[in-house]
Amino acid sequence: MNEPAPPLGEGSKQSPVGQIDTSLIEALAEIATRLGLSEIEVQHGDLKIRVSRHSSFIPPPPAAQNFKMTEETAPLRPRSAEVKQEQYPGTVKSPMVGTVYLRPSPETPAFIETGSVVKAGDKLLLIEAMKTFNEIIAPASGTVTKILIEDGQPVEFGQPLLIIE
Repeated sequence: MNEPAPPLGEGSKQSPVGQIDTSLIEALAEIATRLGLSEIEVQHGDLKIRVSRHSSFIPPPPAAQNFKMTEETAPLRPRSAEVKQEQYPGTVKSPMVGTVYLRPSPETPAFIETGSVVKAGDKLLLIEAMKTFNEIIAPASGTVTKILIEDGQPVEFGQPLLIIE
């Protein structure tokens, strides 16, 4: 006789579909959002839950606060090279947190090198997040003028990866 698997999660919200704890789905969606992931999947026994989010929503920047700037409240100046890389129009930024790979496998050549000519839609590199390899493609045609990361390096959401001119 098969016994039902215990519900996942600590919450008490049960789905009408059976023994699925909806607070687990909400927690997975929150984790995916917080980490900038496009999807997340969990398996427990025979139960497999995949939460996928496909949205182009970009939240507006926080409103500026009016206050008097003093020496104590003045922000530290970022290094000028970092500011230029982030603000440069051809900068390709990481869409997620993960580990970046410049080549499909260690024994193969890199997808791109400095000086490579790419077309919009060409594969530039891979970012691994939660054992899933996500292709990062060229948003526009041009020449790769600078690669700002190294193979196998961890990257953050919004971190500049390379510049295409």
